[in-house]
Parts: sequence; structure tokens; C-alpha cells
Amino acid sequence: MLKNFGSGTVVQELALFVIFLFAYAIQLIYYLGVYLKFVMYRKKKEKPHSQPVSVIICARNEAENLNTHLPFVLEQDYDNFEVIVVDDCSTDDTEDVLTLFRNKYPLLKTTTIRRDEKFSNGKKLALILGIKAARHDLLLFTDADCKPESNQWLRMMASNFTTDVSIVLGYGGYFPESGLLNQYIRYDTLFIALQYFSFAICKNPYMGVGRNLAYKKSLFYSGKGFSSHLHLASGDDDLYVNEHATGRNTAVEFSAESHTRSIPKQTIEKWVLQKKRHFTTSRYYKVKHKFLIVVEPFSRLLFYAGFFLLLFSEELLPFIMAAFGIRLLTQLIVIKKTMIRLNEKNLLINSLFFDFISLFVNFGLYLSNRFRPLRHQWK
Repeated sequence: MLKNFGSGTVVQELALFVIFLFAYAIQLIYYLGVYLKFVMYRKKKEKPHSQPVSVIICARNEAENLNTHLPFVLEQDYDNFEVIVVDDCSTDDTEDVLTLFRNKYPLLKTTTIRRDEKFSNGKKLALILGIKAARHDLLLFTDADCKPESNQWLRMMASNFTTDVSIVLGYGGYFPESGLLNQYIRYDTLFIALQYFSFAICKNPYMGVGRNLAYKKSLFYSGKGFSSHLHLASGDDDLYVNEHATGRNTAVEFSAESHTRSIPKQTIEKWVLQKKRHFTTSRYYKVKHKFLIVVEPFSRLLFYAGFFLLLFSEELLPFIMAAFGIRLLTQLIVIKKTMIRLNEKNLLINSLFFDFISLFVNFGLYLSNRFRPLRHQWK
């Protein structure tokens, strides 16, 4: 019935079609069984409260960013909170900027790590000192280059804490700018958020981002903090969550008022270094999480490969076109709904292209990390 194509055989064509259908089924499971959970998720209305919160920001040579963004943190509409900025060996005007803000905002506290030529510390040490300096059990983390989208950021994040909930995952996006690199960075951030929010809603949280993350100080100490991965350049956010988050103790917060925005990398080289740093931690995730985050891109690769190869089969063409169309429509709906929920704009059309090329970008970065490991960086 089926004609040969190229040098292949009928058996090979059928085998390829079975692989294509298998990959297609896995893709639908992810989109309809996992990602759709985020799109359809409706949070219960939280009762207003004002539990005391300590906001912690670590900064190294971030004078300009602190001067621009710190007021948006200090002027949150919240009754009981403090802001702790850890100045980690800065050589710019960070100390002067913080002194000026301290005089204006009594709720601001600062601590400084002095530079030592004999000792090079990473960001985790700064975070530990910030946590030790915090007076409150509820800790909210962001970066010096991050700006809360509203003065309700702190309130929305803190509202998720209960007796059972000890970790709150938020969304940290990037400011939109012109250029394809900016679009790709924002798409990559959006898709990662879609994944970690969806899995958390499915009671299987596996990561969060330090640009917008909250957890209890008591959990940090009872879980021995960063001790198991203190030697790694990264992991203060995603690996910490991977170790300590459970389906019961983790909540998600993605309302528009709760977002933060950061300045994206301006060059491909700087973005590659940032992305490689993030890749250093994924190998240390729990086995089940590594499986879940690898299966999706692998099935996507098989899906695209099977689709392009089976285009030469006249008999199977209607079936593969139908499958491709259904997957494409599902993808567009989920990405569009996610864009709305995370307040991201002008990404939908390019997301079709990014969905394909991200397979090769991420695989290339992963291989680069394996054969040319990234040197230790603060951030």
C-alpha cells in the first residue's frame, strides 16, 4: 500500500510514522495535561493579612540599578516589612547609594561584605548573610536589577503563605525592547515559567527563579540551607526549590501585580554566559524532574523530525498534516493564554519559530557546559 521514499523501505516508513505518533501523543500530554493546568488555574481568594516580611536583595556593583529600582521595593503598599540589601564586595558607588536611601527609608537595612583578595565568594554567601540579618520568618527575594510591576507585589506574594505553604513561586520577566534577541529571551523566560508554574499546580514543583521567590526562614534552616550545593556557581533559587518544594508546601503567584521585570542581556555573548550558568544546576535536580524536563524537548524533536521526513509520504500526508495542525493550534492557544497571564506581548508569531530553534540552542548550550564548564561567577 505504502510507497518507498528515498532509500527507505515500507517498514522504515511505518516505524517512522509510529515514532511520530508517539512523539505527538507526548506533546499533547504536556500541552493538555500539564500546561493547560496553568492556563485554566483559578486561585482561591486569599484573606487580607499583613504577616511581617523581610525582602532580601543581594547586590554587587549595582549602584545604578539600585538607584533606579530600589524605591519601588521600599515603597510597597504593605504594613509590616523590612528591606535588607547585602552589598557584596562592590567597587562602584553602591555603598553611597544605600547610605542615601537609608537616611530616607528607616525600613531599609544594609550589610556589607568587604573584598578579600584571598577569598572569592559567590552569591550564596551574600544570601545567607541577608537571611541571618532578617527579623521575620517570611522572606521575599529579588535582584537589584529587578523592578516590581506594582506596589502590591509584596502583598500578593505574601498572601500565599499559610501554615502549610512555605514556598511561593513568582514570575520574573524581562523588560521588552527591540530586537530578536530580546524577543527570544522573553519567550524563553515565558516558556520556562509556563513549565514550573504548571508542574507546581500539578503538585510536582521543581524550580523557581530568584528574581521573584519567597520562602520561610524556618524552612531554610530546617533544610540546612544551601549546604548540599554551596560549591556550585548557581542554584540559590532553582536547586533550592528542587530540594525543598513539595506539592503541599508550595504555592504559585502570577497575578499581574506580583510580577517583577529585569533588564535583559544586551548581547548574545552575555546571554549565553547567563544561560550556561543556569544549566549548571539542572543535572542536580531530582531524577523524576530531570526526566520530566527532558522528555518534552526530546519528544518535540522527534515530532518535528518525523513531520519533515513524512512529508514525502503521499499516503500518510493527510494524517501528519492533521496531527501537526492540532498540535500547532493547541500550542498557539496555550502560549497566547500564557502571554496574557504573564503580561507578555508580541511573542505569539515568533514563538512558532522559537519553539523549533530552542531545541538546538538549549542542546548546544548543554553540550558546551559539559565539555567547557563555566567558571564560577557571582551572577
